[in-house]
Amino acid sequence: MKLKSVFAALVLTTALAACATPQVAVSQPAAKSQGMVAAANPLAVEAGLKVLRAGGTAVDAAVAVQATLGLVEPQSSGLGGGSFLTYYDAKTKAVTAYNGRETAPMAATPQLFYGDDGKPLNRMTAILSGRSTGVPGAIAMLHMAQGQHGKLAWKDLFGEAERLADGGFPAPRRMAAAAASSAGQAQTPDAVAYFTKPDGTRIQPGDIMKNPAYAATIRRIAAEGPKALLEGPIAEAIVAKVHEGAYPGSLTLADLKAYRPKATPGLCRPYRAYVVCVPNAPSGGPAVLEGLGLLQNTAIASHRNDAEGWYLLSQASRLMYADRDRYIGDPDFVDVPVEGLLDPAYLAARAKLIGPVADPAPVAPGKPKGAGVRAPDRTQEPGGTTHLVIVDKWGNVVSMTTTVESIFGSGRMVHGFFLNNQLTDFSFTFNDRDGAPTANAVGPGKRPRSSMAPAIVLDRQNRFVAAVGSPGGPSILAYNLKALVGMLDWKMPVQEAIALPNLIAGGSFYAAEVDKFAPEIRAGLEARGVKLSAGFGAEGSGLHGVEVTPEGLRGGADPRREGVAKAP
Repeated sequence: MKLKSVFAALVLTTALAACATPQVAVSQPAAKSQGMVAAANPLAVEAGLKVLRAGGTAVDAAVAVQATLGLVEPQSSGLGGGSFLTYYDAKTKAVTAYNGRETAPMAATPQLFYGDDGKPLNRMTAILSGRSTGVPGAIAMLHMAQGQHGKLAWKDLFGEAERLADGGFPAPRRMAAAAASSAGQAQTPDAVAYFTKPDGTRIQPGDIMKNPAYAATIRRIAAEGPKALLEGPIAEAIVAKVHEGAYPGSLTLADLKAYRPKATPGLCRPYRAYVVCVPNAPSGGPAVLEGLGLLQNTAIASHRNDAEGWYLLSQASRLMYADRDRYIGDPDFVDVPVEGLLDPAYLAARAKLIGPVADPAPVAPGKPKGAGVRAPDRTQEPGGTTHLVIVDKWGNVVSMTTTVESIFGSGRMVHGFFLNNQLTDFSFTFNDRDGAPTANAVGPGKRPRSSMAPAIVLDRQNRFVAAVGSPGGPSILAYNLKALVGMLDWKMPVQEAIALPNLIAGGSFYAAEVDKFAPEIRAGLEARGVKLSAGFGAEGSGLHGVEVTPEGLRGGADPRREGVAKAP
Protein backbone atom coordinates (compact mmCIF):
# COMPACT_ATOMS: atom_id res chain seq x y z
CA MET A 1 0.00 0.00 0.00
CA LYS A 2 1.03 3.58 -0.67
CA LEU A 3 -0.37 4.86 2.61
CA LYS A 4 2.67 6.58 4.02
CA SER A 5 2.39 9.46 1.57
CA VAL A 6 -1.32 9.67 2.33
CA PHE A 7 -0.78 10.05 6.04
CA ALA A 8 2.09 12.45 5.49
CA ALA A 9 -0.49 14.79 3.98
CA LEU A 10 -2.10 14.95 7.42
CA VAL A 11 0.86 16.42 9.25
CA LEU A 12 -0.73 19.87 9.14
CA THR A 13 -3.94 18.49 10.62
CA THR A 14 -1.86 16.97 13.40
CA ALA A 15 -0.13 20.27 14.06
CA LEU A 16 -3.43 22.10 14.29
CA ALA A 17 -4.74 19.52 16.72
CA ALA A 18 -1.65 19.89 18.86
CA CYS A 19 -1.79 23.67 19.01
CA ALA A 20 -5.51 23.91 19.65
CA THR A 21 -6.53 21.45 22.32
CA PRO A 22 -8.77 23.16 24.88
CA GLN A 23 -10.42 21.47 27.81
CA VAL A 24 -13.48 19.51 26.75
CA ALA A 25 -16.72 19.68 28.71
CA VAL A 26 -18.02 16.14 28.82
CA SER A 27 -21.71 15.63 29.37
CA GLN A 28 -23.25 13.84 32.31
CA PRO A 29 -25.80 11.09 31.68
CA ALA A 30 -29.14 12.58 30.68
CA ALA A 31 -32.70 11.38 30.98
CA LYS A 32 -33.63 9.21 28.04
CA SER A 33 -36.40 11.56 26.99
CA GLN A 34 -34.18 14.62 26.67
CA GLY A 35 -31.78 13.76 23.89
CA MET A 36 -28.19 14.88 23.34
CA VAL A 37 -25.94 16.71 20.87
CA ALA A 38 -22.24 15.97 20.44
CA ALA A 39 -20.33 18.10 17.93
CA ALA A 40 -17.02 19.83 17.37
CA ASN A 41 -17.90 23.33 18.55
CA PRO A 42 -19.95 24.52 21.55
CA LEU A 43 -21.77 27.16 19.49
CA ALA A 44 -22.91 24.51 17.02
CA VAL A 45 -23.97 22.22 19.87
CA GLU A 46 -26.08 25.00 21.35
CA ALA A 47 -27.73 25.59 17.96
CA GLY A 48 -28.74 21.94 17.88
CA LEU A 49 -29.95 21.98 21.47
CA LYS A 50 -32.20 24.97 20.75
CA VAL A 51 -33.87 23.00 17.97
CA LEU A 52 -34.36 20.00 20.24
CA ARG A 53 -35.85 22.21 22.94
CA ALA A 54 -38.27 23.64 20.37
CA GLY A 55 -39.57 20.13 19.63
CA GLY A 56 -37.35 19.36 16.69
CA THR A 57 -36.05 15.94 15.73
CA ALA A 58 -32.46 14.77 15.47
CA VAL A 59 -32.46 15.61 11.75
CA ASP A 60 -33.93 19.06 12.41
CA ALA A 61 -31.11 19.68 14.85
CA ALA A 62 -28.51 18.37 12.41
CA VAL A 63 -29.50 21.08 9.93
CA ALA A 64 -28.92 23.76 12.57
CA VAL A 65 -25.62 22.22 13.69
CA GLN A 66 -24.29 22.01 10.12
CA ALA A 67 -25.33 25.58 9.34
CA THR A 68 -23.46 26.77 12.42
CA LEU A 69 -20.39 24.59 11.92
CA GLY A 70 -20.03 26.04 8.43
CA LEU A 71 -19.60 29.43 10.07
CA VAL A 72 -17.46 28.62 13.13
CA GLU A 73 -15.51 25.64 11.76
CA PRO A 74 -15.09 26.47 8.03
CA GLN A 75 -11.77 24.62 7.92
CA SER A 76 -13.73 21.39 8.32
CA SER A 77 -17.19 21.55 6.73
CA GLY A 78 -19.74 23.91 5.32
CA LEU A 79 -22.40 24.84 2.81
CA GLY A 80 -19.97 24.15 -0.01
CA GLY A 81 -19.15 20.60 1.05
CA GLY A 82 -20.57 17.10 1.24
CA SER A 83 -21.61 14.57 3.84
CA PHE A 84 -22.72 11.07 4.77
CA LEU A 85 -25.49 10.71 7.36
CA THR A 86 -26.66 7.53 9.07
CA TYR A 87 -30.13 7.78 10.59
CA TYR A 88 -31.95 5.54 13.08
CA ASP A 89 -35.74 5.76 13.22
CA ALA A 90 -36.79 4.79 16.75
CA LYS A 91 -40.36 4.01 15.69
CA THR A 92 -39.57 1.65 12.82
CA LYS A 93 -36.11 0.63 14.12
CA ALA A 94 -34.85 1.08 10.56
CA VAL A 95 -31.49 2.56 9.61
CA THR A 96 -31.18 4.76 6.53
CA ALA A 97 -27.94 6.02 5.00
CA TYR A 98 -27.99 9.39 3.25
CA ASN A 99 -25.34 10.12 0.65
CA GLY A 100 -24.56 13.81 0.15
CA ARG A 101 -21.16 13.21 -1.41
CA GLU A 102 -20.10 15.69 -4.08
CA THR A 103 -20.13 14.71 -7.75
CA ALA A 104 -17.66 15.42 -10.54
CA PRO A 105 -18.73 17.62 -13.46
CA MET A 106 -20.06 15.79 -16.48
CA ALA A 107 -17.08 17.08 -18.45
CA ALA A 108 -14.57 15.50 -16.03
CA THR A 109 -12.21 12.86 -17.42
CA PRO A 110 -9.75 10.45 -15.78
CA GLN A 111 -7.03 12.96 -16.72
CA LEU A 112 -8.68 15.74 -14.68
CA PHE A 113 -5.57 16.31 -12.56
CA TYR A 114 -3.01 15.98 -15.33
CA GLY A 115 -1.05 18.91 -16.71
CA ASP A 116 -0.24 19.76 -20.31
CA ASP A 117 2.92 17.65 -19.96
CA GLY A 118 0.83 14.54 -19.46
CA LYS A 119 1.90 14.12 -15.84
CA PRO A 120 -0.20 14.39 -12.67
CA LEU A 121 -0.34 17.87 -11.16
CA ASN A 122 1.41 18.71 -7.93
CA ARG A 123 -1.10 17.92 -5.22
CA MET A 124 -1.38 21.43 -3.76
CA THR A 125 -1.65 22.89 -7.25
CA ALA A 126 -4.60 20.58 -7.86
CA ILE A 127 -6.25 21.41 -4.53
CA LEU A 128 -6.05 25.14 -5.13
CA SER A 129 -7.28 24.85 -8.70
CA GLY A 130 -10.86 25.13 -9.90
CA ARG A 131 -10.67 21.51 -10.96
CA SER A 132 -10.82 20.31 -7.35
CA THR A 133 -14.40 21.43 -6.66
CA GLY A 134 -17.34 19.07 -7.05
CA VAL A 135 -21.04 19.81 -6.80
CA PRO A 136 -21.75 20.42 -3.08
CA GLY A 137 -24.19 17.93 -1.59
CA ALA A 138 -24.45 18.41 2.18
CA ILE A 139 -27.37 20.85 2.15
CA ALA A 140 -29.30 18.92 -0.50
CA MET A 141 -28.83 15.73 1.50
CA LEU A 142 -29.97 17.36 4.74
CA HIS A 143 -33.00 18.78 2.95
CA MET A 144 -33.94 15.26 1.80
CA ALA A 145 -33.46 13.75 5.27
CA GLN A 146 -35.28 16.59 7.02
CA GLY A 147 -38.20 16.30 4.62
CA GLN A 148 -38.54 12.65 5.60
CA HIS A 149 -37.81 12.85 9.34
CA GLY A 150 -38.19 16.45 10.48
CA LYS A 151 -40.99 18.00 12.51
CA LEU A 152 -40.15 21.70 12.34
CA ALA A 153 -40.30 23.89 9.26
CA TRP A 154 -37.06 23.94 7.25
CA LYS A 155 -37.06 27.75 7.31
CA ASP A 156 -36.94 27.80 11.11
CA LEU A 157 -33.71 25.79 11.46
CA PHE A 158 -31.17 28.47 10.54
CA GLY A 159 -31.84 31.22 13.06
CA GLU A 160 -28.81 30.59 15.27
CA ALA A 161 -26.35 30.45 12.36
CA GLU A 162 -27.84 33.62 10.91
CA ARG A 163 -27.69 35.40 14.28
CA LEU A 164 -24.03 34.50 14.80
CA ALA A 165 -23.03 35.44 11.27
CA ASP A 166 -24.73 38.85 11.49
CA GLY A 167 -24.03 39.66 15.13
CA GLY A 168 -20.59 38.16 15.47
CA PHE A 169 -18.97 35.19 17.20
CA PRO A 170 -15.64 34.68 18.98
CA ALA A 171 -13.10 33.08 16.64
CA PRO A 172 -12.59 29.48 17.80
CA ARG A 173 -9.06 28.39 18.56
CA ARG A 174 -8.86 25.77 15.81
CA MET A 175 -10.19 28.12 13.15
CA ALA A 176 -7.68 30.79 14.11
CA ALA A 177 -4.86 28.25 14.08
CA ALA A 178 -5.87 27.05 10.62
CA ALA A 179 -6.13 30.62 9.33
CA ALA A 180 -2.62 31.39 10.63
CA SER A 181 -1.13 28.18 9.25
CA SER A 182 1.12 27.73 6.23
CA ALA A 183 -1.51 25.72 4.37
CA GLY A 184 -1.92 26.86 0.79
CA GLN A 185 -5.65 27.31 1.28
CA ALA A 186 -4.99 29.77 4.12
CA GLN A 187 -2.89 31.89 1.73
CA THR A 188 -5.45 32.34 -1.04
CA PRO A 189 -6.75 35.85 -1.69
CA ASP A 190 -10.21 34.88 -0.40
CA ALA A 191 -8.88 33.37 2.83
CA VAL A 192 -6.48 36.25 3.44
CA ALA A 193 -9.27 38.77 2.96
CA TYR A 194 -11.63 36.91 5.27
CA PHE A 195 -9.19 36.20 8.10
CA THR A 196 -7.25 39.49 8.12
CA LYS A 197 -8.25 42.22 10.58
CA PRO A 198 -8.32 45.93 9.70
CA ASP A 199 -4.84 46.36 11.24
CA GLY A 200 -3.42 43.82 8.78
CA THR A 201 -2.95 40.97 11.25
CA ARG A 202 -4.65 37.60 11.17
CA ILE A 203 -7.51 36.82 13.51
CA GLN A 204 -6.67 35.50 16.96
CA PRO A 205 -8.71 33.16 19.16
CA GLY A 206 -11.56 35.09 20.74
CA ASP A 207 -11.58 37.92 18.20
CA ILE A 208 -15.15 38.75 17.20
CA MET A 209 -15.84 37.80 13.59
CA LYS A 210 -18.84 38.67 11.46
CA ASN A 211 -19.86 37.19 8.12
CA PRO A 212 -22.85 39.07 6.69
CA ALA A 213 -22.45 37.34 3.34
CA TYR A 214 -22.88 33.97 5.09
CA ALA A 215 -25.96 35.27 6.88
CA ALA A 216 -27.46 36.33 3.56
CA THR A 217 -26.75 32.89 2.08
CA ILE A 218 -28.32 31.21 5.09
CA ARG A 219 -31.45 33.30 4.65
CA ARG A 220 -31.71 32.22 1.01
CA ILE A 221 -31.24 28.55 1.93
CA ALA A 222 -33.87 28.86 4.66
CA ALA A 223 -36.33 30.30 2.17
CA GLU A 224 -35.51 28.24 -0.92
CA GLY A 225 -33.85 25.03 0.27
CA PRO A 226 -30.89 23.60 -1.66
CA LYS A 227 -32.10 25.35 -4.80
CA ALA A 228 -30.53 28.48 -3.30
CA LEU A 229 -27.10 26.90 -3.76
CA LEU A 230 -27.64 24.83 -6.88
CA GLU A 231 -29.47 27.39 -9.01
CA GLY A 232 -29.52 31.17 -9.34
CA PRO A 233 -26.94 33.78 -8.34
CA ILE A 234 -25.04 31.67 -5.78
CA ALA A 235 -24.71 28.82 -8.29
CA GLU A 236 -23.51 31.32 -10.87
CA ALA A 237 -20.89 32.59 -8.42
CA ILE A 238 -19.71 29.03 -7.73
CA VAL A 239 -19.28 28.32 -11.44
CA ALA A 240 -17.47 31.60 -12.00
CA LYS A 241 -15.13 30.99 -9.08
CA VAL A 242 -14.07 27.48 -10.19
CA HIS A 243 -13.33 28.78 -13.69
CA GLU A 244 -10.72 31.21 -12.34
CA GLY A 245 -6.98 30.57 -12.43
CA ALA A 246 -4.42 28.53 -14.32
CA TYR A 247 -6.25 25.20 -14.07
CA PRO A 248 -9.93 26.10 -14.34
CA GLY A 249 -12.64 23.59 -13.53
CA SER A 250 -15.37 22.45 -15.88
CA LEU A 251 -18.27 22.71 -13.41
CA THR A 252 -21.43 24.10 -15.03
CA LEU A 253 -24.82 25.38 -13.91
CA ALA A 254 -26.28 22.20 -15.39
CA ASP A 255 -24.02 20.09 -13.15
CA LEU A 256 -25.23 21.96 -10.07
CA LYS A 257 -28.91 21.80 -11.01
CA ALA A 258 -28.71 18.07 -11.75
CA TYR A 259 -27.35 17.11 -8.32
CA ARG A 260 -29.39 14.56 -6.38
CA PRO A 261 -28.59 13.13 -2.94
CA LYS A 262 -29.32 9.48 -2.24
CA ALA A 263 -31.09 7.54 0.49
CA THR A 264 -30.52 3.80 0.86
CA PRO A 265 -30.89 1.24 3.64
CA GLY A 266 -27.95 1.35 6.00
CA LEU A 267 -25.23 -1.24 5.48
CA CYS A 268 -25.51 -3.34 8.65
CA ARG A 269 -23.59 -6.37 9.89
CA PRO A 270 -23.57 -8.26 13.19
CA TYR A 271 -20.66 -7.81 15.56
CA ARG A 272 -20.62 -9.78 18.81
CA ALA A 273 -23.98 -9.07 20.47
CA TYR A 274 -24.52 -5.99 18.33
CA VAL A 275 -25.38 -4.81 14.84
CA VAL A 276 -23.24 -2.02 13.37
CA CYS A 277 -24.71 0.14 10.61
CA VAL A 278 -22.86 2.51 8.27
CA PRO A 279 -23.32 3.99 4.79
CA ASN A 280 -22.33 1.84 1.83
CA ALA A 281 -19.63 2.64 -0.72
CA PRO A 282 -18.23 5.03 -1.75
CA SER A 283 -18.06 5.83 1.98
CA GLY A 284 -15.61 4.20 4.36
CA GLY A 285 -18.44 2.20 5.90
CA PRO A 286 -17.65 -1.15 4.23
CA ALA A 287 -14.03 -0.89 5.38
CA VAL A 288 -15.00 -0.30 9.02
CA LEU A 289 -17.33 -3.30 8.88
CA GLU A 290 -14.53 -5.37 7.38
CA GLY A 291 -12.23 -4.32 10.20
CA LEU A 292 -14.81 -5.41 12.76
CA GLY A 293 -15.45 -8.64 10.85
CA LEU A 294 -11.76 -9.46 10.99
CA LEU A 295 -11.60 -8.75 14.71
CA GLN A 296 -14.62 -10.95 15.31
CA ASN A 297 -12.31 -13.83 14.46
CA THR A 298 -9.84 -12.82 17.19
CA ALA A 299 -9.74 -12.72 20.98
CA ILE A 300 -9.47 -8.92 21.14
CA ALA A 301 -12.37 -8.71 23.62
CA SER A 302 -10.22 -10.63 26.13
CA HIS A 303 -7.36 -8.16 25.82
CA ARG A 304 -8.71 -4.91 27.16
CA ASN A 305 -6.32 -2.10 26.32
CA ASP A 306 -3.24 -4.33 26.52
CA ALA A 307 -0.43 -5.05 24.08
CA GLU A 308 -2.13 -8.05 22.50
CA GLY A 309 -5.37 -6.15 22.06
CA TRP A 310 -3.62 -3.27 20.31
CA TYR A 311 -1.62 -5.71 18.22
CA LEU A 312 -4.77 -7.39 16.96
CA LEU A 313 -6.33 -4.00 16.23
CA SER A 314 -3.27 -2.91 14.26
CA GLN A 315 -3.16 -6.06 12.14
CA ALA A 316 -6.88 -5.97 11.34
CA SER A 317 -6.36 -2.33 10.37
CA ARG A 318 -3.62 -3.25 7.89
CA LEU A 319 -5.85 -5.83 6.21
CA MET A 320 -8.79 -3.43 6.16
CA TYR A 321 -6.80 -0.67 4.46
CA ALA A 322 -5.29 -3.03 1.89
CA ASP A 323 -8.71 -4.16 0.68
CA ARG A 324 -10.35 -0.78 0.89
CA ASP A 325 -7.66 0.94 -1.13
CA ARG A 326 -7.86 -1.62 -3.90
CA TYR A 327 -11.59 -2.16 -4.30
CA ILE A 328 -13.75 0.69 -2.99
CA GLY A 329 -15.13 3.31 -5.38
CA ASP A 330 -18.49 4.69 -6.47
CA PRO A 331 -20.76 1.64 -7.00
CA ASP A 332 -22.73 3.55 -9.63
CA PHE A 333 -19.65 3.38 -11.83
CA VAL A 334 -17.56 0.39 -10.75
CA ASP A 335 -18.33 -3.03 -9.32
CA VAL A 336 -17.54 -2.85 -5.60
CA PRO A 337 -17.35 -6.31 -3.99
CA VAL A 338 -18.96 -5.30 -0.70
CA GLU A 339 -20.67 -8.66 -0.17
CA GLY A 340 -17.42 -10.46 -0.88
CA LEU A 341 -15.42 -8.26 1.45
CA LEU A 342 -17.92 -8.82 4.29
CA ASP A 343 -18.49 -12.53 3.65
CA PRO A 344 -17.82 -14.39 6.93
CA ALA A 345 -15.74 -17.06 5.18
CA TYR A 346 -13.58 -14.42 3.50
CA LEU A 347 -13.13 -12.55 6.78
CA ALA A 348 -12.18 -15.73 8.62
CA ALA A 349 -9.59 -16.56 5.98
CA ARG A 350 -8.12 -13.05 6.02
CA ALA A 351 -8.01 -13.04 9.82
CA LYS A 352 -5.79 -16.13 9.71
CA LEU A 353 -3.10 -13.88 8.23
CA ILE A 354 -2.79 -12.27 11.66
CA GLY A 355 0.07 -14.27 13.16
CA PRO A 356 1.81 -13.93 16.52
CA VAL A 357 4.28 -11.45 15.01
CA ALA A 358 3.61 -8.80 12.38
CA ASP A 359 4.82 -9.47 8.86
CA PRO A 360 7.27 -6.65 8.05
CA ALA A 361 6.19 -6.62 4.41
CA PRO A 362 3.21 -4.49 3.32
CA VAL A 363 -0.10 -6.34 3.35
CA ALA A 364 -1.50 -7.34 -0.04
CA PRO A 365 -5.20 -6.99 -0.81
CA GLY A 366 -7.25 -10.17 -0.78
CA LYS A 367 -9.42 -11.59 -3.52
CA PRO A 368 -13.03 -11.44 -2.34
CA LYS A 369 -15.87 -12.78 -4.42
CA GLY A 370 -16.99 -10.32 -7.05
CA ALA A 371 -13.65 -8.51 -7.19
CA GLY A 372 -12.37 -7.68 -10.62
CA VAL A 373 -8.83 -6.79 -11.55
CA ARG A 374 -8.04 -3.42 -10.04
CA ALA A 375 -4.94 -1.24 -10.21
CA PRO A 376 -3.23 -0.16 -6.98
CA ASP A 377 -4.74 3.05 -5.66
CA ARG A 378 -2.89 6.37 -5.56
CA THR A 379 -5.48 8.45 -3.75
CA GLN A 380 -4.14 10.97 -1.22
CA GLU A 381 -6.86 12.00 1.19
CA PRO A 382 -6.19 14.89 3.59
CA GLY A 383 -8.22 15.73 6.66
CA GLY A 384 -10.63 18.68 6.78
CA THR A 385 -13.77 17.13 8.20
CA THR A 386 -16.03 17.02 11.29
CA HIS A 387 -18.49 14.63 12.93
CA LEU A 388 -21.66 15.08 14.96
CA VAL A 389 -24.10 12.81 16.77
CA ILE A 390 -27.61 13.82 17.80
CA VAL A 391 -30.30 11.90 19.68
CA ASP A 392 -33.76 13.43 20.11
CA LYS A 393 -36.39 12.86 22.81
CA TRP A 394 -38.13 10.21 20.69
CA GLY A 395 -34.92 8.18 20.40
CA ASN A 396 -34.17 8.99 16.76
CA VAL A 397 -30.45 9.24 16.03
CA VAL A 398 -28.23 11.08 13.55
CA SER A 399 -24.60 10.12 13.06
CA MET A 400 -23.16 12.47 10.44
CA THR A 401 -19.69 13.08 9.04
CA THR A 402 -19.39 16.21 6.92
CA THR A 403 -16.50 17.85 5.06
CA VAL A 404 -15.07 20.37 2.64
CA GLU A 405 -12.15 17.94 2.18
CA SER A 406 -8.93 19.85 2.99
CA ILE A 407 -8.53 22.74 5.42
CA PHE A 408 -10.82 25.46 4.01
CA GLY A 409 -11.48 23.22 1.02
CA SER A 410 -9.99 24.79 -2.11
CA GLY A 411 -9.45 28.10 -0.33
CA ARG A 412 -11.96 29.76 -2.67
CA MET A 413 -14.98 31.57 -1.20
CA VAL A 414 -18.31 32.66 -2.61
CA HIS A 415 -21.13 34.36 -0.71
CA GLY A 416 -19.43 33.83 2.66
CA PHE A 417 -18.51 30.13 2.43
CA PHE A 418 -15.59 28.05 1.16
CA LEU A 419 -15.86 25.70 -1.80
CA ASN A 420 -14.81 22.08 -1.43
CA ASN A 421 -11.79 20.44 -3.04
CA GLN A 422 -13.49 17.06 -2.86
CA LEU A 423 -12.48 15.90 -6.33
CA THR A 424 -8.89 15.51 -5.16
CA ASP A 425 -10.25 12.53 -3.22
CA PHE A 426 -10.11 10.72 -6.56
CA SER A 427 -6.98 8.84 -7.52
CA PHE A 428 -4.78 11.03 -9.71
CA THR A 429 -3.84 7.95 -11.76
CA PHE A 430 -6.50 5.82 -13.38
CA ASN A 431 -4.85 2.53 -14.37
CA ASP A 432 -1.66 0.52 -14.01
CA ARG A 433 0.94 -0.36 -16.61
CA ASP A 434 -1.18 -3.28 -17.82
CA GLY A 435 -4.27 -1.10 -18.21
CA ALA A 436 -6.15 -2.41 -15.17
CA PRO A 437 -8.51 0.35 -14.01
CA THR A 438 -8.38 2.11 -10.65
CA ALA A 439 -11.66 1.81 -8.74
CA ASN A 440 -11.43 5.43 -7.58
CA ALA A 441 -10.50 7.05 -10.89
CA VAL A 442 -12.21 10.29 -11.91
CA GLY A 443 -15.37 9.98 -14.01
CA PRO A 444 -18.19 12.30 -15.14
CA GLY A 445 -20.90 12.51 -12.48
CA LYS A 446 -18.95 10.15 -10.23
CA ARG A 447 -18.62 10.51 -6.47
CA PRO A 448 -15.07 10.16 -5.10
CA ARG A 449 -14.28 7.50 -2.56
CA SER A 450 -14.51 8.65 1.04
CA SER A 451 -13.28 7.45 4.43
CA MET A 452 -16.25 9.00 6.21
CA ALA A 453 -18.12 6.25 8.04
CA PRO A 454 -20.75 7.56 10.50
CA ALA A 455 -21.73 4.54 12.57
CA ILE A 456 -24.82 3.57 14.55
CA VAL A 457 -24.77 0.52 16.83
CA LEU A 458 -27.91 -1.48 17.67
CA ASP A 459 -28.56 -4.54 19.76
CA ARG A 460 -29.97 -7.71 18.20
CA GLN A 461 -33.51 -6.38 18.76
CA ASN A 462 -32.60 -3.31 16.69
CA ARG A 463 -32.65 -1.01 19.69
CA PHE A 464 -30.20 1.90 19.72
CA VAL A 465 -26.98 1.28 21.64
CA ALA A 466 -24.47 3.90 20.48
CA ALA A 467 -23.36 6.16 17.65
CA VAL A 468 -19.87 7.38 16.84
CA GLY A 469 -17.74 8.79 14.05
CA SER A 470 -14.73 10.96 13.31
CA PRO A 471 -12.97 13.23 10.86
CA GLY A 472 -9.36 12.57 9.92
CA GLY A 473 -8.95 11.77 6.22
CA PRO A 474 -7.95 8.12 5.68
CA SER A 475 -7.33 7.81 9.42
CA ILE A 476 -11.10 7.96 9.98
CA LEU A 477 -11.26 4.21 9.47
CA ALA A 478 -8.72 3.57 12.23
CA TYR A 479 -10.28 6.14 14.57
CA ASN A 480 -13.76 4.67 14.19
CA LEU A 481 -12.49 1.12 14.56
CA LYS A 482 -10.65 2.05 17.76
CA ALA A 483 -13.68 3.71 19.29
CA LEU A 484 -15.99 0.83 18.40
CA VAL A 485 -13.58 -1.72 19.87
CA GLY A 486 -13.23 0.42 22.99
CA MET A 487 -16.98 0.57 23.51
CA LEU A 488 -18.13 -2.85 22.29
CA ASP A 489 -15.19 -5.13 23.11
CA TRP A 490 -13.44 -3.37 25.97
CA LYS A 491 -16.70 -2.10 27.53
CA MET A 492 -15.42 1.42 28.03
CA PRO A 493 -17.66 4.48 28.41
CA VAL A 494 -17.85 6.39 25.15
CA GLN A 495 -15.63 9.21 26.46
CA GLU A 496 -12.94 6.77 27.56
CA ALA A 497 -13.06 4.92 24.23
CA ILE A 498 -12.77 8.18 22.28
CA ALA A 499 -9.79 9.31 24.38
CA LEU A 500 -7.83 6.09 23.79
CA PRO A 501 -4.54 6.66 21.94
CA ASN A 502 -4.73 6.67 18.17
CA LEU A 503 -2.90 4.03 16.16
CA ILE A 504 -3.07 3.91 12.37
CA ALA A 505 -1.55 0.81 10.77
CA GLY A 506 -1.05 0.75 7.02
CA GLY A 507 1.48 -0.92 4.76
CA SER A 508 4.53 -1.59 6.91
CA PHE A 509 4.32 1.39 9.28
CA TYR A 510 2.40 2.22 12.45
CA ALA A 511 1.56 5.88 13.06
CA ALA A 512 0.54 6.56 16.64
CA GLU A 513 0.27 8.94 19.56
CA VAL A 514 3.29 7.17 20.96
CA ASP A 515 3.54 8.92 24.31
CA LYS A 516 -0.09 8.13 25.15
CA PHE A 517 0.61 4.39 25.17
CA ALA A 518 1.82 2.88 28.44
CA PRO A 519 5.48 1.73 28.32
CA GLU A 520 4.46 -1.90 28.76
CA ILE A 521 2.10 -1.69 25.79
CA ARG A 522 4.79 -0.13 23.60
CA ALA A 523 7.24 -2.83 24.64
CA GLY A 524 4.69 -5.56 24.02
CA LEU A 525 3.89 -4.20 20.58
CA GLU A 526 7.55 -3.95 19.66
CA ALA A 527 8.04 -7.58 20.72
CA ARG A 528 5.28 -8.45 18.22
CA GLY A 529 6.98 -6.56 15.41
CA VAL A 530 5.01 -3.32 15.75
CA LYS A 531 7.21 -0.24 16.11
CA LEU A 532 5.12 2.86 16.79
CA SER A 533 6.15 6.14 15.19
CA ALA A 534 4.79 9.62 15.76
CA GLY A 535 3.12 11.78 13.16
CA PHE A 536 1.27 11.11 9.92
CA GLY A 537 -2.01 12.45 11.23
CA ALA A 538 -2.20 10.23 14.29
CA GLU A 539 -3.55 13.10 16.40
CA GLY A 540 -6.07 14.34 13.87
CA SER A 541 -9.16 12.61 15.23
CA GLY A 542 -12.33 14.44 16.21
CA LEU A 543 -14.45 11.58 17.50
CA HIS A 544 -17.91 12.33 18.86
CA GLY A 545 -20.36 9.81 20.20
CA VAL A 546 -23.43 9.08 22.29
CA GLU A 547 -24.36 5.84 24.02
CA VAL A 548 -27.28 4.45 26.01
CA THR A 549 -26.65 3.56 29.65
CA PRO A 550 -29.03 2.33 32.36
CA GLU A 551 -29.10 5.90 33.68
CA GLY A 552 -29.79 7.49 30.31
CA LEU A 553 -27.75 8.90 27.45
CA ARG A 554 -24.05 9.57 27.84
CA GLY A 555 -21.98 11.57 25.36
CA GLY A 556 -18.32 11.91 24.52
CA ALA A 557 -16.20 14.49 22.71
CA ASP A 558 -12.63 14.09 21.49
CA PRO A 559 -10.21 15.88 23.84
CA ARG A 560 -7.99 16.55 20.80
CA ARG A 561 -10.49 19.10 19.52
CA GLU A 562 -12.83 21.67 21.08
CA GLY A 563 -16.20 19.92 20.96
CA VAL A 564 -18.71 19.08 23.67
CA ALA A 565 -21.54 16.64 24.26
CA LYS A 566 -24.57 18.10 26.04
CA ALA A 567 -28.18 17.37 26.81
CA PRO A 568 -30.96 19.95 26.28
